[in-house]
Amino acid sequence: MSFTLAIVGRPNVGKSTLFNRLVGKRLALVDDQPGVTRDLREGAAKLADLRFTVIDTAGLEEITDDSLQGRMRRLTERAVDMADICLFMIDARVGVTPSDLVFADILRKRSANVILAANKAEGKAGEAGVLEAYSLGLGEPISMSAEHGEGLHDLYTALLPLADQFAERAEEDAPETDVDLSEEEAEDPDAIPMPTKTKPLQVAVVGRPNAGKSTLINQILGEDRLLTGPEAGITRDAISLRIDWNGVPMRIFDTAGMRKKAKVQEKLEKLSVSDGLRAVKFAEVVVVLLDAEIPFEQQDLRIADLAEREGRAVVIAVNKWDIEEDRQAKLKALKESFERLLPQLRGAPLITVSAKTGRGLDRLHDAIMRAYEVWNRRVSTAQLNRWLSGMMEAHPPPAPQGKRIKLRYMTQAKTRPPGFVVMCSHPDKVPESYSRYLVNNLRIDFDMPGTPIRLWMRGQNDANPYKGRKKAGPSKLRKHTEGRRKD
Repeated sequence: MSFTLAIVGRPNVGKSTLFNRLVGKRLALVDDQPGVTRDLREGAAKLADLRFTVIDTAGLEEITDDSLQGRMRRLTERAVDMADICLFMIDARVGVTPSDLVFADILRKRSANVILAANKAEGKAGEAGVLEAYSLGLGEPISMSAEHGEGLHDLYTALLPLADQFAERAEEDAPETDVDLSEEEAEDPDAIPMPTKTKPLQVAVVGRPNAGKSTLINQILGEDRLLTGPEAGITRDAISLRIDWNGVPMRIFDTAGMRKKAKVQEKLEKLSVSDGLRAVKFAEVVVVLLDAEIPFEQQDLRIADLAEREGRAVVIAVNKWDIEEDRQAKLKALKESFERLLPQLRGAPLITVSAKTGRGLDRLHDAIMRAYEVWNRRVSTAQLNRWLSGMMEAHPPPAPQGKRIKLRYMTQAKTRPPGFVVMCSHPDKVPESYSRYLVNNLRIDFDMPGTPIRLWMRGQNDANPYKGRKKAGPSKLRKHTEGRRKD
């Protein structure tokens, strides 16, 4: 019973609020300011026993030129063409506007299934708007309040017969799945091909405004799925898209451009940036996209450092390489700046790409897969302890305040990112410089360039639950024994 529902309507009629309620999460940014949503956002919706895909769209504007509003409108019209059902929302408190009449006419021509909803109809303020909605000629309107969850049963009632139609059509179109098996194969359950589910690789593309993040993702997708343009800060919230890129299932997050904290004043931009930060935390690989004309700005360094501190695998991609003239000299300067400004990511992939032309995308894909593989690297305990002995012979640990530090053994505690524990005496006395020495050589000797590495020093008694407790004296032991004898 799967189908696609696109929520369309003028700006600020409550589309994103309903989208969030249907998916059961605050995926879309919601604000009183109109025009918050700009890109198409998809989510898995649930309404009683119905399961379907819902699309949140930008507010429809009566503009058809190449301005930002015009490009937003074309993207929404594309969602209308993609969807099986369109839910046309109006604001019941405002009533039917001339724009609503125009868009209702467009939907009649472009969509076979249109459901009309008069939102914000709670209380008496919306009653007149609900009655006025009949004039749109789209049938009986659903009176609802997305904010308070009213009218969802009526929406379910309107969707149910359409969902049944799509389910029947899907069964008719489904190919035959009967397979002729030999008697031996029929008895062997392993001979029957079973579908497998692969968890997609989570990739976040982050960077400053106007670095070309949305353009790059469109180029990877092979279609203009995300809103792009010369204006800085077009993307406002993190949009996730499923894709099969060179045979690898991925979920790619397009994020809002991140500016310096001091420049972020508006509430909406603060929400956009926090949405992007959340995408970084959920990602497995973070692609930090730089502008070739002004690479390694202070904000670029902060973003890359954030990804490293969150323990994500990092790939540095330099965009707009197609307009660079002296590429050899520029590439040499980029590598020198990278080594100097981001020593914590030494060895991470540095890739040049052109989001506009698509050049370098294969290299970017390979770099993402390589970073992910290193991020999951595991080293055996035997290898680590042989390596640790060699490190101590080459550079023995210091003896602060005359206390000799003994490194007893080492093991890997986790992956994603790789984390190692060294059992030693006086762990609190091990200087940061010696830990850095071990981490840098771990990268080199076990081929783990660029990935964050965590190293913890542990004392022999750190895990002892009785550490710090006083031993029971002879008198206490005698009393305890006598008490047990009496019992």
